[in-house]
Amino acid sequence: MPLSADFEYAVLALDGAADVDGVSLKPGPLLYLGAGRTSVSVSTGSASRLLLLGGEPFAERLVMWWNFVARDHDEIVHMRADWVAGTPRFGEVHGYDGPPIPAPPMPITRLVPRGSTR
Repeated sequence: MPLSADFEYAVLALDGAADVDGVSLKPGPLLYLGAGRTSVSVSTGSASRLLLLGGEPFAERLVMWWNFVARDHDEIVHMRADWVAGTPRFGEVHGYDGPPIPAPPMPITRLVPRGSTR
């Protein structure tokens, strides 16, 4: 499958399993492919649904943890506290029949912003 070398990519298996450039991928983990690729090889042994995510890399350094994206550790801590408290910050999820999914405990170390420079 052709890709744009200026974009960064990831693949998520929704159903089934796939081999993505020699890496076995099953539903659950997101396989980060990075940037600079002009193609990716994907094969499946049975019916599968995959999601290819891609786009221009963020210019700034970010912290990504659980379902949150922020500029630094303290912003993530604040987002987690808002999630646990059920503040209106994150809105209401429609179509999900169950209680909000609990956020995991924060790691014991500070989260570090990461990113690429362009």
